[in-house]
Amino acid sequence: MEAVDGGLAELLPDRDRPRAWTLLIDGAPQSHVDLDDPSYLSFEYQRRLGHVIDLVAPPGKPVQVVHLGGGALSLARYTAATRPRSTQQVVERDAALVQLVRRELPLDPNARIRVRSVDAREGLAKVPDGWADLVIADVFSGARTPAHLTSAEFVTEVRRAVKDSGVYAANLADGPPLAHLRGQIATVASVFPELALVADPTVLRGKRFGNAVLVASGRPLPVAELTRRAASDPHPARVEHGRELLDFTGGAAPVTDAVAVASPAPPPSVFR
Repeated sequence: MEAVDGGLAELLPDRDRPRAWTLLIDGAPQSHVDLDDPSYLSFEYQRRLGHVIDLVAPPGKPVQVVHLGGGALSLARYTAATRPRSTQQVVERDAALVQLVRRELPLDPNARIRVRSVDAREGLAKVPDGWADLVIADVFSGARTPAHLTSAEFVTEVRRAVKDSGVYAANLADGPPLAHLRGQIATVASVFPELALVADPTVLRGKRFGNAVLVASGRPLPVAELTRRAASDPHPARVEHGRELLDFTGGAAPVTDAVAVASPAPPPSVFR
């Protein structure tokens, strides 16, 4: 165990994979990394984000990606493994965590991954206009997404940073009555015209707390292929888009900086 800015970090070995580890912070699982096979994604929500990475450009084509929130850099490693020569910027404010990960789970020296230890919104502001093919937001502080990363002003900054054909993908966590998730869909829809939501059906029905991946773009999304991949995962997910997704929001209003709050804390049972 080691103290980092976000709490107590711990790396647990994976009993099934000889050089794989799960990063926990204050007992909450944050990332899983297999150093022998960085294309392996263990967590459900990371597999779903992996599908987005796979579909953002033709197979193997290098892309430019901004990761807001780094953890153990699982998705940056995945991108580097599946799309060699990609250029990636990771914004992870926990400098002590970055040092721990670099030391214990070293990156491939050939991977073009630059890590900056600043606040996610501050780091995003430094990204040139239209630079990114993909922006991934996966930021949690004490298992909650900070309020300033949930607003329309933040999403507007994301849209500035992505190409016209670029994609934004956010890992969102919520439970019944799904007020946070509905508000986030409305917020992103106020900035991007094309949206899709990938989630476990039981989470979408408000039966349990869990993760949902919201995908947005200025151009039509590969919904059919995303649906096929999500349905064939070990833990199948459903994809909502179009009219159904709009109906799902239930008239929720977009969130602004003035009223933004952090995402709800998960119940303790989630990590048991």
